[in-house]
Amino acid sequence: MQLKKAFWKLASLLPLSLLLFLGGCDKKLAVLNPQGPVAKAQYDLIVWSFVLMLLIIAIVFILFTVILIRYREKPENMDYEPPDQHGNTMLEIIWTLFPVIIVIALAIPTVKATYASEKAPEQSKHMKPVEIYVTSANWKWLFSYPEEKIETVNYLNIPAGVPIQFKLTSVGPMNAFWIPELGGMKYTMDGMIMDLYLQADKPGSYTGRSANFSGEGFTHMEFELESKTKEKYDKWVKEVQQTAPKLTEEKYNEIVKPGVVGRMTFSSHHLDYVDPKSLEYCDYNYYKNKK
Repeated sequence: MQLKKAFWKLASLLPLSLLLFLGGCDKKLAVLNPQGPVAKAQYDLIVWSFVLMLLIIAIVFILFTVILIRYREKPENMDYEPPDQHGNTMLEIIWTLFPVIIVIALAIPTVKATYASEKAPEQSKHMKPVEIYVTSANWKWLFSYPEEKIETVNYLNIPAGVPIQFKLTSVGPMNAFWIPELGGMKYTMDGMIMDLYLQADKPGSYTGRSANFSGEGFTHMEFELESKTKEKYDKWVKEVQQTAPKLTEEKYNEIVKPGVVGRMTFSSHHLDYVDPKSLEYCDYNYYKNKK
């Protein structure tokens, strides 16, 4: 009887706990608002995992409830003694196979989605990706367009409906590049380049951020990605090429020093005088003995 009362007390707290949980949720959670093929594939994986977990929880709670009711303490069972039983082959097979089936059900779509994210989306694989080098520094983002020969700081523009090949690296501590509405995150590390393919289905503005704590200016490592029509994107590139100043090596060295900066636009890029694959790309002197 006491066990039954305790169960109903816990059950009565469930609605309150759900209210507290929902109170911490934004009305528009970026991860659950996919705006590109990569994000949609990962969203489907999240939904599948969630449904599978709900199924497991439902089975556990049903069994828990059945056992509480069926085997509760009753006057007629006061003298009951269970039989001397050594194992149950059928039950042992079930609780061994069931977790294996769950792992397989999660592993197959996860592996497929992971491998698919390492190349351009299937529906746009016939298109040439726009290549953008992403460089993280304390505490800003640099975006280099090698073919367009331009560079931006703390913002970037891309054409809608075209795959983007981000080449991620770092000048300083490891970081993580993440645009939730377009796809999952990937780390940026000095001395190496990591590829990340993303795509925006339609024109719009999306917030990108750092997903790896990197010190006192971490909260400032947000940037805006604006997806434009092909015509507006080409117009923007041409305007930058004609009106923005050149990015000199001295200016670049000043930008990558630890600190917070605003948006910047240049009609050249730092890839002209640094090799992102080289460890010399990272000037550690900027990060030593910083007070």
